Amino acid sequence: MNAGRLVVAQLLRKPLQTALAVGLLALGIGTLVFVVLVQGQLSRQMTRDAQGIDLVVGAKGSPLQLILSAVYHIDIPTGNIAVAAIDQLRANRLIAQVIPVSLGDSFRGFRIVGTEPALIEHYRGRLAAGALWTAPMQAVLGSEAALATGLTVGSTFAGTHGLADGGAVHEDSKYSVAGVLMPTGTVLDRLVITDKASVWRAHEGEPTSADERAILEAEREVTALLVRYASPLAAAIVPRQVNAESRLMAAAPASELARLFAVVGVGINTMRVFAAVLIASSLLALFVTLYNALEERRYDIAIMRLLGASRGRIVGLMLFEAWLLALVAVIAGVLIGLVAVAIVANWLTQARAFTVTAHVTPELLWIGIVALLIATMAALLPAWRAGRMDVAQTLAKG
Repeated sequence: MNAGRLVVAQLLRKPLQTALAVGLLALGIGTLVFVVLVQGQLSRQMTRDAQGIDLVVGAKGSPLQLILSAVYHIDIPTGNIAVAAIDQLRANRLIAQVIPVSLGDSFRGFRIVGTEPALIEHYRGRLAAGALWTAPMQAVLGSEAALATGLTVGSTFAGTHGLADGGAVHEDSKYSVAGVLMPTGTVLDRLVITDKASVWRAHEGEPTSADERAILEAEREVTALLVRYASPLAAAIVPRQVNAESRLMAAAPASELARLFAVVGVGINTMRVFAAVLIASSLLALFVTLYNALEERRYDIAIMRLLGASRGRIVGLMLFEAWLLALVAVIAGVLIGLVAVAIVANWLTQARAFTVTAHVTPELLWIGIVALLIATMAALLPAWRAGRMDVAQTLAKG
């Protein structure tokens, strides 16, 4: 019988004990896989989506809420601000670029964003089909929005009031699809982008007179302004200038992201501690399994030594047994982690939020190394005892 069959036969003698050791290690590995994949992908996406945006200006309220709604499009806006704020900030020599965004409507969960072509340029969006809008009530779809809705160039649709399904439909103000963007890997993929005048028209309707048109134009608002500084000095001056305005608030994505990661980090660290406890428990369970296996096989090992098996071969068998358990645990743990990530990815997709994929990455290699080290540590004492066994005394005891 070869080494592999010997090891498997021994492990199957006590399946419950073996399953407990493998299960604990697999759960610990699965938790680590989930944390590594989800945290890594979300942090990279959030950093990428906020890249190049130094400041977000919006209505007074929660700075974090303003960032989440205007940059990541996953929260409710703090309110609206007068359209005059656009020209006011653009006149500031410390500011290089101002991109307005107007929110309030959606289509099948994808947010309709009234803005300027500069937003597409900011995320390096390129057209896969069609062209950019040339008039109000024309829209350009992000790649995910186009794929999920089935809309193509020339299709028409009506926006829904509010940022989630279930609101009133603007049947009198339908959009036509002018273009579809290529995937960018950014928040742009999940948006329906149009001219800010389209958002105003969808909510204002057609004015009946010149006076009514003038009144509507004077009352027009946008949701937020995405600002890029012209120099580092602006970071110390512009936020103060904005916050001095009674209706305006400035929020720095970098600062708010740091706060968000600090809060989320508590939960992530808790999961890491939980995984560490499971892995430590698996170390003990593996040790007990291997030690008991040694005690039950003392006579068999003595016979093997009598038939010519070297100390090194006996030690190798014990280590091989531990490594086989670790391999099974790694495979099961990675599968558990990937299933958990897939569940979260489906939830995020339905929520039209971030994109997470369940796939094996090079980052997971160190988890396999940890499992191998855990198995080796658990096998060291049993392997040493097996190698140092007194053959004659063991055979005499029977």
